[in-house]
Amino acid sequence: MATIHIDYLGDLRNDCIHLQSGTHIHTDAPTDNQGRGEAFSPTDLVANALGTCIITTMAIFARRDNIELKGSELDVTKIMSSQPPRRIARIEVDLTLRTNVLPDPEVRAKLEKIAHTCPVAISLHPDIEQAVSIRWEENVHA
Repeated sequence: MATIHIDYLGDLRNDCIHLQSGTHIHTDAPTDNQGRGEAFSPTDLVANALGTCIITTMAIFARRDNIELKGSELDVTKIMSSQPPRRIARIEVDLTLRTNVLPDPEVRAKLEKIAHTCPVAISLHPDIEQAVSIRWEENVHA
């Protein structure tokens, strides 16, 4: 059974439907590749997939130790290659982990390893450089 249905709308745009939930995502080609840049580009979604996979798998692991990551933030930067072929050359993920309690060094190390080994990270081609930086903050409001 399909996971996603995509309708090509023309003019380099797509309407993507997640079949289980009915959620829609629109894509557009980026402005540097004949698009209007009015929605995520397909390569933006790859970078987004890495960031969301990192925080989601970290949260799954943290939940086991009653560590809440709500309020954490990620800034993801996608860098395209300057030489042909056109491809993603580097994805930078700047992660601020806000936790209800700062974990001990052993748990921190495990969580940081997850950031580099989440399913998307290990699925990306090894030529795509992944630069992940992590800052820890205790979130007293969590």
